[in-house]
Amino acid sequence: MFFIDKLDLKKEQEFLIVGLFEDEGLAFNGSELENSDWIGHIQDFISTGDISPQKKEVSIIHTFNKTGPKRLLFVGLGKKQDVTTELIREAFGKACKTLKAKQAATGAIYLDSFATENFDAKRLAHIFAEALALSTYTFNGYKTNKKEQSKLESITIYTDLAPESLKDDLNSGYVYGTATNSARTLVNTPANFLTATDLANYAIRLAEKYGFAVEILEKADCEKLGMGAFLAVNQGSDQPPKLIVLKYQGKQEWKDVIGLVGKGITFDTGGYSLKPRDGMVGMKTDMGGAAAVLGAMEIIGERKPKQNVLAVIPATDNMVSGKAFKPDDVITSLSGKTIEVLNTDAEGRLVLADAVTYAKQLGANYLIDVATLTGGVIVALGSDKTGAMTNNEDLYTKVFVASKQTDEMIWQLPITEKDKEKVRNSKIADLNNSPSREGHAIMGGAFIGEFAEDTPWVHLDIAGTSVVKANTDLCPAGATGVMVRTLATFVNEF
Repeated sequence: MFFIDKLDLKKEQEFLIVGLFEDEGLAFNGSELENSDWIGHIQDFISTGDISPQKKEVSIIHTFNKTGPKRLLFVGLGKKQDVTTELIREAFGKACKTLKAKQAATGAIYLDSFATENFDAKRLAHIFAEALALSTYTFNGYKTNKKEQSKLESITIYTDLAPESLKDDLNSGYVYGTATNSARTLVNTPANFLTATDLANYAIRLAEKYGFAVEILEKADCEKLGMGAFLAVNQGSDQPPKLIVLKYQGKQEWKDVIGLVGKGITFDTGGYSLKPRDGMVGMKTDMGGAAAVLGAMEIIGERKPKQNVLAVIPATDNMVSGKAFKPDDVITSLSGKTIEVLNTDAEGRLVLADAVTYAKQLGANYLIDVATLTGGVIVALGSDKTGAMTNNEDLYTKVFVASKQTDEMIWQLPITEKDKEKVRNSKIADLNNSPSREGHAIMGGAFIGEFAEDTPWVHLDIAGTSVVKANTDLCPAGATGVMVRTLATFVNEF
């Protein structure tokens, strides 16, 4: 896929991608050019505005066989001092999408032309490979008259660095991107093709590929253990529940275990607290947390960090039938705590309650749960920020730093003692699962926190960030695979 070489404008390529800063013009770092007059013409195009250095502006110039590449694809980067990882990643993404739209089979990028004091070629290599995978992703779907998708077969990376120094960065970036795409595909898959059993089978295949220990708890296993909260959500379904467990041991001893818990509701009708018609469309994506955890485990399997990681995914759908759980029911969780059900559409926190408890029983010393939990987080933060809550600021800081590196923005919401009191306010049980619509996202987090207890824990509500409605530079409309890269970065640097 990737070839690394010194810049050579005599080599044939369909496209050569070049970065262009507002305050620098065209610079090839002293490389010998085949035709200096031709390069002068390019400088003229820049000065007249035919080639733009404005942020993420793409300009394509045909070389008329005056040099090896048939076309030069310039990407504007704005002012050098203003460049961020987000801008670089999106600029790379826009360039790669352009190559795909032009049905290019081969391409090249002059990586050094994107370099700044803060971004050397090694860092740029990871970001470029990641952006290449993210931006060219498509979900093929189920149309019978599918068009053949063109595929970019190879990219040559031009840099002054030695090839060996970039190989690992390119590989890691591409792994991060493709694992995120794996999560996107899971979320984009319709619920009739992705039941709890299908999700469990996917996890088993992942375990076989990477040597993870795997455990799939069946309904009878969950009943024996007393997972009343998880099983209550499954009551109305004809599909059996699956409690999915993956273990990666990167240390000699099973200690300092990072627990990743992902909500795996494969379809959410809301149960007897039934969603409206329009609100039910798209609920195949309610397993976005599970997909994020599985995507992160794919990166962990590929990169093999020296950490111990436990993944726990409660998988079921939330359906309506004569067997379904109801408002006013009281259920007993795996922890022994009883829960008064006030809203069957607040089911995610119920399955996570038992999953968090089970992760602790299996030795998790730190917990991060990821869930498309509440519409309230979208009201509070919009669709570009993941809501975060925690009982441990040190752990949260590490997650936040990882999210900054991946540009998957998170924003912390508070959990106060009054919030906890609301969750504990029931005349007939220890907890209630839906105190009010006020602070709805916080109520969901506070409920899960009752089961994390004293274990350091971070809750990530991705209800707003798990899908996008329109195409972006890095993602087509649909699932984003959000938090895959953040979780993997967190594990790698923990």
